[in-house]
Amino acid sequence: MFKKFTIATLIALFVSFGVNAGEPKGSHASSEWQIWAYTTSAPSFIGDFATVIGGDGSVIREGTNGWRCEAFMPMPDGGFGMPHDAAPACSDKNAVAWAIAYKAGTIPEMKGDGWVWMNHGDLGVDNFTLGTDGQKDAGHAHYIESGPHLMLMPKDPSSLEGQSTDFTTGAPYVMFKGTPYAHLMIPLVDYYSYQPESSP
Repeated sequence: MFKKFTIATLIALFVSFGVNAGEPKGSHASSEWQIWAYTTSAPSFIGDFATVIGGDGSVIREGTNGWRCEAFMPMPDGGFGMPHDAAPACSDKNAVAWAIAYKAGTIPEMKGDGWVWMNHGDLGVDNFTLGTDGQKDAGHAHYIESGPHLMLMPKDPSSLEGQSTDFTTGAPYVMFKGTPYAHLMIPLVDYYSYQPESSP
């Protein structure tokens, strides 16, 4: 019984704190820190082999699995305070096409559905309003600052018709419904850690 409890405890601690294990010391603007922060936004079996894009837009590590990890927020002088501030994401090639189109305000041209891991969460957005990224104090009515989550970016946004837009139930929900950027948010453990008032 004691051994089982000890192993279970260790596993729980690893799951709870694993994404922060191995954080490099030194500047948060360094390539080493950025690689660690961005790749840990996905499980290690994806992040460890992904291409990493630095804060200046250059490739700071070539990958081998077709995934791409990067910050979704602009990097300030001196680097991000912590990974969550960067809203780092690891995306497959279809989701990269979606993200490029979203930033440019163009219609996504995807060859299939895309997937994005964001284990560090993001700085939030109004669930129904485009372009509100990181505007937590702007008074948006349906704002959600997310903890860890996975996203499905469908090639055909209409495929999400019938899915809920309610982000307070803990279940997957649609963000940006009725736009070309509609996608499915899939909450993971600690999803509501930055906005507990929205937790079920």
